Amino acid sequence: MKIGIISDTHSKVKKAEKALNILVRDGAEFIVHAGDIVELETLELLRDCGLKYVAVYGNNDAHLAQYHGDFNLVQEPYFFKIANTKFKLMHLPFYMSPDADVVIFGHTHTFDSDFKGNTLFLNSGEVCARSKSISEWAMLEVSKREFFVTHYTKANNSDNINQKQFKYKREHNE
Repeated sequence: MKIGIISDTHSKVKKAEKALNILVRDGAEFIVHAGDIVELETLELLRDCGLKYVAVYGNNDAHLAQYHGDFNLVQEPYFFKIANTKFKLMHLPFYMSPDADVVIFGHTHTFDSDFKGNTLFLNSGEVCARSKSISEWAMLEVSKREFFVTHYTKANNSDNINQKQFKYKREHNE
């Protein structure tokens, strides 16, 4: 299963739309937003992309609580299971314990893909391109024996999308 991951979109709705379009084009079957959504329009993009999704509140998202019932918004830490894989989703990296197969987080605006003790810790980086001159997001492909992570980057004022891939062997306990 392919899971598209975005985070820290902030007010950059067009950048969020570009990232989502590429994830859908590349076969994402589910979308995760790791917080700091900020704009209602970004939630609408998630809802309207044609895929199931989940989005966690970030530290800049309190104003979105009024739309909680209209979108699949969750509070951190949020545990869920898809593709026979247990996930923990949060924005703030405060719950970094290996109590899931995959821990997805945001907030730092820095891409991170680290496999420790059979847990993948994954931050897709910032879509908003606030801290650096690139927008970034990720695709996680889950198989029974491996995790494949694709890190996407797009420089501001460029149409080129760069990709870097990471592969991790996993023990799968069913």
